Amino acid sequence: MKVLVTGGAGYIGSHMARTLGEQGHDVVVYDNLSTGHRESVLSGRLVVGDLADTAALDALFAGEKFEAVAHFAAHIVVDESVREPIKYYRNNFVNALNLIDTCVRHKVDKFIFSSTAAVYGIPDRVPVTEDALLLPINPYGASKRMVEQVLRDVSHTTGFRYVALRYFNVAGADPQARIGQKYKDATHLITVSLRAALGLRKDLKVFGMDYDTPDGTCIRDYIHVDDLIDAHMLALGHLARGGRSRIYNCGYGHGYSVKEVAGVVRQVTGIDFPVSETGRREGDPPALVADSSLIRAELGWVPRHDDLAYIIKTAWEWEKKLYGRDEKQIKEKNR
Repeated sequence: MKVLVTGGAGYIGSHMARTLGEQGHDVVVYDNLSTGHRESVLSGRLVVGDLADTAALDALFAGEKFEAVAHFAAHIVVDESVREPIKYYRNNFVNALNLIDTCVRHKVDKFIFSSTAAVYGIPDRVPVTEDALLLPINPYGASKRMVEQVLRDVSHTTGFRYVALRYFNVAGADPQARIGQKYKDATHLITVSLRAALGLRKDLKVFGMDYDTPDGTCIRDYIHVDDLIDAHMLALGHLARGGRSRIYNCGYGHGYSVKEVAGVVRQVTGIDFPVSETGRREGDPPALVADSSLIRAELGWVPRHDDLAYIIKTAWEWEKKLYGRDEKQIKEKNR
C-alpha cells in the first residue's frame, strides 16, 4: 500500500516507516522536524511540512493518492502538557483534526492513531482494559482522548475506519542500532537512566518515592518499540481486509517500578550511576499496566521482546552509538 506516516522522522514513527519499507510498502513521511531527524527516515521519501498547513496537506494528498495513514506526530511530555496546555491541544488535537478532515475529503479510509494509556488517568483496576473509564489527569492524555472521540464520530458517518493503539511505555531501539530515541531533553525513564550511566547526566532523578506501590515508586508497563510496530502492522492488515474500527491497548500486562528499572539498567551497563529523589511530577499516576488480551485475541499479536533486559540492551547500544562512546571509554570514565 501507499502509506503516509506523520511524525515518521521521530522515535516510534521512524520504526514504523522502516518496517513498512522493509515489507514492500510505498512510504511517504511527513514531519516538521521539530523533534524528528532526517537521518532517522530509513525508508520512503521525507516531506518536510506541518499538519497546521492545511493547504500543504491538501496538495500532498492530491498528488500522492494515499491508501492509509499512520499518525504519530504529537507532543508527548506529560509535565510539559501541564505547563503548556494550549501547545498540546493545538498540536495533538487541532492538527490531528486537520489530518482526519483531509483524509475524509480525499477518501483515505484507513487510519492508524498513536494514542496513549494516559487517556485512562488513574484507573480503578490494574491491569487496565479498553473499556475502563477515560479520565485523563493531564492535557497530554486529554488531547489524545479528544482525537479518539473525533475518530469514533467520523467513522459513524463515513466509510472512514481506524485503529487507535493505546501505548503504554515504549522503550528500546532498532536491534541494529540504526534508529532509536534521539530527544535531546529525554524524559523517558530508560533513556534518562542510560544517559546517567554514560555520564551525560549527573544522576537519575526519581519523581516521588511515596506512591502506593510496593517500593514507593511508579510502576509502568514497558514495551519494546518493535513489538509496538508489529501491532501497527497487524492493525494495518486488519483495515486492509475491511476490518471495522477498533481500539487496543499495547503493553505486556506486567509492570516494573522506577527502582526496578534502574536496577536492570545497572545490570545491563555494569555502571552504578547515582540516583536522587525529587518531588512528585504533576500528572503521574502511581501505576499503569495494560491488559492487552483484546489485541492478542482479535489480531493475533504475539510480543517477541517481553524482556526488560533486552529492551534496555537495545536502547544501550543505541545510546552508545548516538553519543560515540565505546566500552573502553565508558569503563575508563567510570573507574
